[in-house]
Amino acid sequence: MDTNRTETDGRGITADDTGDSDRRTTRIPDTDGRFVVPLRGVAVDSETRCAHWDSPVDVVALRFGCCEAYYPCDACHDAVTNHEAEPWPRDRFDESAALCGRCRATLPARVFLDADDACPRCGVAFNPGCRAHVDRYFEV
Repeated sequence: MDTNRTETDGRGITADDTGDSDRRTTRIPDTDGRFVVPLRGVAVDSETRCAHWDSPVDVVALRFGCCEAYYPCDACHDAVTNHEAEPWPRDRFDESAALCGRCRATLPARVFLDADDACPRCGVAFNPGCRAHVDRYFEV
């Protein structure tokens, strides 16, 4: 049975239906094999919560422009890489730059930033506090 199915909708959102509940720390150059995107972080669970952000609404991972990988937060990036973080570039806002930890949808940056703190695919709430430091993740 194929447990790594992927689907894409008309907005550029892709998703898979895999997942498990154990926590993993993944450092550069490796990535967490539970996800269809290159994801790294510290004590990451199957919905992208990490050692730094672990509430029910901390279910998004964001892609950094410097290394093309997704991280649950900037502290995870700093902990597991050997370079300075660079936010996702404005001229690439139509490319996938956010991962919903619940449904595994990948969202273009523009869709994520316009999503009103919830996944447009499954409706799960994202942490509204992330808006306070959006500049760490996206060129604004």
